Amino acid sequence: MAGKVTDYMTRKVISVKPETGVREAFFKMKEHHIRHLPVVDDDNRLIGIVSDRELRRPEWVDESIDITHVYYLDDEITVGDVMIKRVHVISTRDTLRRAVRLLLENHIGAAPVLDKKGALVGMLSAVDLMRALNDLIDEQRSGTS
Repeated sequence: MAGKVTDYMTRKVISVKPETGVREAFFKMKEHHIRHLPVVDDDNRLIGIVSDRELRRPEWVDESIDITHVYYLDDEITVGDVMIKRVHVISTRDTLRRAVRLLLENHIGAAPVLDKKGALVGMLSAVDLMRALNDLIDEQRSGTS
């Protein structure tokens, strides 16, 4: 798949701080119709990511004694408590082919896009890649590829 990540990434990044409560993060995702939130520090540097999956079923669920609170979104639990710290990222210089491989190999639905200085400049999701695929199909049908 030809093309660059920067052609399809979402540039308006919605992010949260690690001290953000999980309830607030959940409603931010719903409000903006997104499933992934990059977690940034005070210098706006990427330190983690949280998806709706972590909010729905955090890793500590299986260790919980009292199942009644498992799916209760409470701001006493923060994004920093449930975020993924080892984030798979994409560079602005990467091709869409590399991005597709990254998402497939790691079974993830989106990845933050960083510029050459390591600054968070976008998000690339599976939906963004579907738009790229749609454009590629259209190009092939029209014979302009």
